[in-house]
Amino acid sequence: MAGSTPDQRWYRDGLSFTCTRCGNCCTGAPGYVWVSPEEIATLAAHRGESVDAFSRRFVRQVGVHYSLTERPGGDCIFWDRKAGCTVYEARPAQCRTWPFWPENVETPADWERIRKGCPGAGQGRHHSESEIIESIGMVQQ
Repeated sequence: MAGSTPDQRWYRDGLSFTCTRCGNCCTGAPGYVWVSPEEIATLAAHRGESVDAFSRRFVRQVGVHYSLTERPGGDCIFWDRKAGCTVYEARPAQCRTWPFWPENVETPADWERIRKGCPGAGQGRHHSESEIIESIGMVQQ
């Protein structure tokens, strides 16, 4: 449904979300935080490191793509239990577009599942249909 016409999208009136910085989306099961070369450079600059030094410490190659490394158990390498996301201002598109990923807004049931695990989903700032579609497009690139 994320790619359906506007009159068919169940979220055509928009959805609410404001990040509470709880860390639920940054911690847990292992996975991937995909990053582009441009995002790697932005993160390195944010941390005051060279791209090479940053990449050696925090980036892994997965096929032809790049992902941030993780702590044992799956938590994001930049998640700190006391400080939260230590690169929040420079976080990659995958993080900035949460929870508006295709699999999270495909159906109302998908969105309800996200709301149960994310305290900011369904709360706070209202995002228009076009903003949600733009986020989906950023994730799919």
